[in-house]
Amino acid sequence: MNRKWWVSAAGIAAALSLSAAVTTDALADEPAQSAGSNDVSIPFANNGGIRDWHADRDRGLWIQDSFGKWYYATVMGPCIGLDFANRIGFDTRPMGSFDKFSSIVVPREGRCAIQTLRPSGAPPTKHGKSS
Repeated sequence: MNRKWWVSAAGIAAALSLSAAVTTDALADEPAQSAGSNDVSIPFANNGGIRDWHADRDRGLWIQDSFGKWYYATVMGPCIGLDFANRIGFDTRPMGSFDKFSSIVVPREGRCAIQTLRPSGAPPTKHGKSS
């Protein structure tokens, strides 16, 4: 009788440890899935890494890197003056890459923090077609 109890206790302990391992693995994977794993960065943005950009009114902009790939950056709030700007600055901070921690500077208006930066197609043309 004492031996059955020991086997049962060992089986329960093994099941609990397996359950804990599965729960730990699931929690380890959760941040990667919910953290917006589609966010990217544009390397060397401070040194010729950005070729072109097009404003999406005051809510974001399409950015083309030096290889011709397009990205879409959303801003954390309305970016006043972005839609009418002829030029903007890309504040990359010390690392030189443009990512979701960067910001854009609209002359005479101010700084707009980036919320997301994701791969995108080309911006729509005036007739609603992509170029």
